[in-house]
Amino acid sequence: MTTPDPALLHRLETFYDALPRFTARAEDFGGLVLFVREGAGWPFYARPRLDGSAPPSAADIMAARERQRELGLPEAFEWVHENTPDLLAVARSAGLAVLEAPLMVLDPAALPDVPAPGVRLLDPAADTFAADTELSRAVAAVGFGTPGTGAGAAGPAERDAARVDLDAAAVDDERAAIVAGRRFTAIVELPDAGPVASGIGMRAGDVVEIAGVATLPAFRRRGLGAALTLTLARQALADGARVVFLSASSDDVARVYLRVGFKRIATACIAEPAPVSAP
Repeated sequence: MTTPDPALLHRLETFYDALPRFTARAEDFGGLVLFVREGAGWPFYARPRLDGSAPPSAADIMAARERQRELGLPEAFEWVHENTPDLLAVARSAGLAVLEAPLMVLDPAALPDVPAPGVRLLDPAADTFAADTELSRAVAAVGFGTPGTGAGAAGPAERDAARVDLDAAAVDDERAAIVAGRRFTAIVELPDAGPVASGIGMRAGDVVEIAGVATLPAFRRRGLGAALTLTLARQALADGARVVFLSASSDDVARVYLRVGFKRIATACIAEPAPVSAP
């Protein structure tokens, strides 16, 4: 891992604070800010306040968790370890299990000049946009339901079973985000199988985060995740992004991203309540 660049880490911290504010309200709990989504969509997290004068305390975490439970939200917390190093021990002492994920930034000069066959970006003007969005989300649900990079049995049948019909408002929200340049989605389609991998890019200012890269287990170990990430990174740069980054769920997953030009610069911490052991 390279030595963290404080200026780059601050840009990422600013991104993390800015992105939820497009669709969420912010509630402060001491050194933490909880983002509460307005309307339908994936719920956000609590994280250290950008303007905080002191690191979050265990009391701040407990207050935020109580509010999350009150609102029916996941008790989710995220932060960059190098920006808030004291929070790791505090979070664990407050009963949270913490995933320490490789935080990686794209080196544009290392982006390989190779084709990415079968990958396409969703077109918000297409007649198939609603169906494409539903299928891309179903791919993610199945893929993340079987973590890791190993192959498995789940394929198109499981994807179709996980598909959820979106109402018109949800489709319109997704379309508006793409048209506004805040979001883009790519899928990998194979003949006779349809979408088998998906991922998104999320933008605030000139920073883009690539997230949600998932492949149906039956189609893993074919380079589809790398091809998808390559396409998303190229699109981000074409749209004028100056920083493109992502968080890998494990060191094994990080190796996929190393092959398409990303390098590890820090550690992203993702926390949730620790499982309760049976007596």
